[in-house]
Amino acid sequence: MLAALSLPLLVAPFATGTAIQRVQFTNGSAYLVVEFLDDDLVHFELADGTSPGTDAPLFSTPQVAKTDYPGPSSFHQTGSLLTTAAMQVEVTPGTLCVKVSDPVRPLYEACPRNLAQPWKGLTITKGAIENAYGLGEQFFTGGNADGDWVGRTRSPGGPYGNAMTFDGDNGPVGNAQIPVLFAVGPANLNYGLLLDQVYKQEWNLTGDPWTVETWGDQLRWYTMTGPDLPDLRQDYMELTGRPPVPPKKAFGMWMSEFGYDGWKEIDDRLSGLRAAKFPVDGFVLDLPWFGGVTAHSDNTRMGTLAWDTTAFPDPAGTIAAYQAEQGVGLMTIEESYVGGNLPEHADLAARGYLVRAGCAACAPTHLTTNDWWGRGGMIDWTQNAAGDYWHTLKRQPLIDAGVLGHWLDLGEPEMYDPGDWTSGILPGKHAHADYHNLYNLKWAESVARGYAGSGTKRPFMLARSGAAGMQRHGVAMWSADIGSKLTALAQQQNAQLHMSMSGIDYYGSDIGGFRREMLNSDLDELYTQWFADGAWFEVPVRPHTENLCNCLQTAPDKIGHSASNLANLRQRYELTPYYYSLAHRAHRFGEPVVPPPAYYYQNDPNLREAGHEKLIGRDLLVGVIAGAGERERDIYLPAGTWYDYATGDRLTSTGQWFTDRPLWVDGVFRLPAFARAGAILPKMHVDGRTMNVLGRRTDATTRNELIARVYPDPAATSFTLYEDDGASTAYQGGAVRTTRLGQQLVGSTATVTIAAADGTYAGAPAGRQNVVELVTGTQASAVTLNGAPLTRHATKAAFDAADSGFYNAGGNLVVAKSAETPVTTAKTFAFTLGQPPVSATFTCHDGTTTPGQSVYAVGGAPQLGAWSVASAVKLSPTAYPTWTGTITQLPPGTTIEWKCVKRQEAHHPDKADQWQPGGNTVLTTPASGDAGTTTGTF
Repeated sequence: MLAALSLPLLVAPFATGTAIQRVQFTNGSAYLVVEFLDDDLVHFELADGTSPGTDAPLFSTPQVAKTDYPGPSSFHQTGSLLTTAAMQVEVTPGTLCVKVSDPVRPLYEACPRNLAQPWKGLTITKGAIENAYGLGEQFFTGGNADGDWVGRTRSPGGPYGNAMTFDGDNGPVGNAQIPVLFAVGPANLNYGLLLDQVYKQEWNLTGDPWTVETWGDQLRWYTMTGPDLPDLRQDYMELTGRPPVPPKKAFGMWMSEFGYDGWKEIDDRLSGLRAAKFPVDGFVLDLPWFGGVTAHSDNTRMGTLAWDTTAFPDPAGTIAAYQAEQGVGLMTIEESYVGGNLPEHADLAARGYLVRAGCAACAPTHLTTNDWWGRGGMIDWTQNAAGDYWHTLKRQPLIDAGVLGHWLDLGEPEMYDPGDWTSGILPGKHAHADYHNLYNLKWAESVARGYAGSGTKRPFMLARSGAAGMQRHGVAMWSADIGSKLTALAQQQNAQLHMSMSGIDYYGSDIGGFRREMLNSDLDELYTQWFADGAWFEVPVRPHTENLCNCLQTAPDKIGHSASNLANLRQRYELTPYYYSLAHRAHRFGEPVVPPPAYYYQNDPNLREAGHEKLIGRDLLVGVIAGAGERERDIYLPAGTWYDYATGDRLTSTGQWFTDRPLWVDGVFRLPAFARAGAILPKMHVDGRTMNVLGRRTDATTRNELIARVYPDPAATSFTLYEDDGASTAYQGGAVRTTRLGQQLVGSTATVTIAAADGTYAGAPAGRQNVVELVTGTQASAVTLNGAPLTRHATKAAFDAADSGFYNAGGNLVVAKSAETPVTTAKTFAFTLGQPPVSATFTCHDGTTTPGQSVYAVGGAPQLGAWSVASAVKLSPTAYPTWTGTITQLPPGTTIEWKCVKRQEAHHPDKADQWQPGGNTVLTTPASGDAGTTTGTF
């Protein structure tokens, strides 16, 4: 180690490796310690007062997970200039200003600001930086999904930091302080900065220099350098902890409201969803599950965390039945508050596990402010012993009974005594400000610790507040009691942009809005858009609202455009293997699940502030919708080749906008989504019998085929499918199966490979069918599997009935499958392409209609809605009552059955008013060209 140094200083060059390097500088009563943890990670401590010296590691808060860094591979010091292989730090004599470079280009200069004052901070030169991301959760106003932090001030949510805040555009929304900033300039100029403080912070990025101010005796921050945003964020995730893989069921839909009054209400919602053929994975139970929450009184059941067995009799048996018969789980809400007259309060008080009223020897603080839940005490999560005791006493019995998740509410904390005393997080610090912003972090940590000590189940939590490092405990966060407004839906997308860059991969909302009284637009339209956005971007997909009146709807079969909700939810379930593989990559490598486009395209100026578009992993780009009367929207595609996910259309972009992309496709509302060329998306089979993300089915059949949707490209690409048991922590010990999927287009031959699977887990299938959905501009004349030709089927029905083969589905889609094959056998599908799809004119005679009613063509081909009335193709009354329309992208050489149908244009589009009588009309398409006219009659 280097000895402490005073300025001015000249030191001969010194190089070393494999050890953490610390250098101290002083200026009067102030000191600066520079601690190099790695080539591209440096830790600073700056204060006016007594230095900790250089013999021991600098202090870090519980936000930081990793402290066992190896040190830089090389280190060189000349005077106040310190250099590693990846960065350079120069300390200015007399000011303790710090200049950081990468190592050639300057990144920033940070100087002390009011260092001797309680409210102190840094000035940070903006320099060449153009954009900045992260800093946790703060909602802007104005209803815009776009925007970064440059030119804005990131203010605390309340007097201590974390809080819910209210504004007219968004309602009561979260303000969770996660103090990491990622700064980006031209040509991959970038850095990351984590201000490791527990106190409230204000970041002012409106001028140059920027300022950040906070409380505390010391200023401590980390700086990360690297070639691009992926490298920087992965360094940050290593520092604060990568997320565990959530239970697989977390990727499905969880129904929620405030609140279900008993099992009957849940049963009613569930039966409605099942009847409408919606998959669902769970229900989230708000306060009524323990009941008896009494405002303004110490005689409240808040804190019992025990079932109200009058409304919820036989909870263990009911939970088991839900799992066994319906495949659904439960998440229960909990708060940190305990009613003053409960025996639990007396028990915790006697043990010293409650927050105290001002001193170590004081009685528990008695909370009476904003006492809608009652009055009483608050658990001191800063004591690990308190968290461990509470977990064993209250939470573990729920887990043992089968509860799958924990909803940690009011964790800012919302109600508190500003003069309270806790065991504390900082050495010798016990006041409220000393723990407020890390309160929910310590709470979540206690849950994760309880799980780790009591079995192999995975923890999954939903939290309203948090801090840096929250993600490593298995937490998803949501945006609080958001208003039912389109402006709030838009701002939710911007908040998620910054939360993703703050390390929160699983972030969501109360889909449809919690505060319905704020609604100022059409509710069905708002819900349909919000549900579509949530189905793409949120984990879990969770409709929720305040419904104590039992007069509102949250279920997607009861509100909004139900056919669109069903299509968007099924699409989400189909893509579960892709999302789940991204979750494994987030756990292993720190990659984001839903990054902003700037994450992978940081040098594209059109995407620097884009929150109106999001990536799912790296291979899918999806446009946000949040506005009244939306029927189409423009979409920006980075340079390259992209495929429309809904239609298969192939678009080549130079980095440009594509205008008026339709939002209603085949009768349902869909966000514009695009897969980049070379994308390989693993999927699962989903249909009307699908019950949950684990593939449970109403007819008890098993559909465990490996499905890969492939977008061919001349450049060879690959994607790794990750699979495990979906529920236990065995994956952390290696109980994971990986399957490498590859593709390449050479000339007119597209090759898709499915490598032999590597690894296994409990319940893993030994063999399965393999299905390739190839999206291409043409159809296939032949397909081989491991060199042997596959049978071509003329219809989808024939293909479905066969063990193997292929068929041209039209719409740029070719589908091929193998018979069940051992997973240890490698598979190579080779598609000979070149047949273009065909078109046909569809005519319906005698189509007399009423106002609001139209005539549609519906049939067995995907282009005709696959017999879904909601997805049927609308015809035009060209010679009323005769209706006609030309439908393109039909599969060549295929027999298609279809019918005319009358239905409403707006209301109940999933229901037919009248079908064409008699048998189906049969169309056989030619090998190429136009099929002519095919006719049906009412």
